[in-house]
Amino acid sequence: MQERYIHTADELTDLCRDLSASPWLALDTEFIREKSYFPRLCLVQVANESIAAAVDVLALEDWSPFLDLLYRDDIVKVFHAARQDLEILHQLRGGLPTPLFDTQPAAALLGHGEQVGYGELVEKELGVVLEKGHGRTDWATRPLSQNQLRYALDDVIYLGRLFTRVRDGLMELGRVDWLDEEFAALADPATYVVAPMEAWRKVKGRNRLRGAQMAVLQQLAAWREEQARERDRPRKWILKDEVMLDMARRMPEQASGLTAIRGFDAGMLSRHGEALLERIRRGRSLPSEEWPREKQPPPRLSENQQAQADLLAAALRLIGEQRAINGAAIASRKDLERLVGGERDIPLLKGWRKGVAGALLLEVLEGRRDPRIREGVLDLHRVE
Repeated sequence: MQERYIHTADELTDLCRDLSASPWLALDTEFIREKSYFPRLCLVQVANESIAAAVDVLALEDWSPFLDLLYRDDIVKVFHAARQDLEILHQLRGGLPTPLFDTQPAAALLGHGEQVGYGELVEKELGVVLEKGHGRTDWATRPLSQNQLRYALDDVIYLGRLFTRVRDGLMELGRVDWLDEEFAALADPATYVVAPMEAWRKVKGRNRLRGAQMAVLQQLAAWREEQARERDRPRKWILKDEVMLDMARRMPEQASGLTAIRGFDAGMLSRHGEALLERIRRGRSLPSEEWPREKQPPPRLSENQQAQADLLAAALRLIGEQRAINGAAIASRKDLERLVGGERDIPLLKGWRKGVAGALLLEVLEGRRDPRIREGVLDLHRVE
């Protein structure tokens, strides 16, 4: 494996040329976001079968040729737990690089856990124990140490090998297309956009508010989200959760009411006081039918229904064993309880999960399959 550290325009040109004929590219990113709203990209790692490179985007004045390569639709982009990497690329380009492949959900179809980590998967599939300890490195500091570069390159060197191994395993089992819906969701730009009016759902402690207070919180959280995005600052640098909750609880009508809130300083009042008061007035004035409401948890299951969920759990373990898939990757206990509780718009009854287990479990629940033990073996017998 040829390894490169790319920090000049000429090196980048050579890398793009040498990777241009690759049918797939393994990718990973290193970033920081402690002091910003958007993640600050520091390093992009890429590999094919013969080259592994760390592209230092902080050292390059223009690395758009590399992005152009990543967005070619004749190259499969391979990630592990792709969500954060794709969020960064969406931020840079406003779109996602397709086609893509994520080894984390793919590995679940080969018997691994639903959210198996990269290091664990490399050890189980390739027998290689990766070095740990650089996960919280400040990747913006230069120069990067040899240990940092080793850690970064290993994240794509073995990812490429995992991809071919996992892909071939899925092809052998006829399961490659099972992930189409999941990968389509990863490639949907809407997945990476936070709607300001939904930002209140991320405020811890909101469950202590009631009625119009929730409407005020929604307005304040939307304002904070917009400010954080516009100024590229962490949300809590704009307005702390506890201050925002106190504002929503008290719903002050005058500037003096704002300054009476602990943690609300004079500088905030002079810069944003009127805008915040306007948001509070807007929330207070909303009619009750427009107040935001938490998603209601499903009703508590009865003892009989809990027993039904237990039965489905046993059936799921059987199905998982027969299909060589970890049952937890198919459905959680909560999924089974939702099914018993009457919900039908759930992941278990969609896509590959429905074909593998969802439809069968529904038949068990509806009495069309009869779990029986025959000669010490559990069987899902079809009821005639």
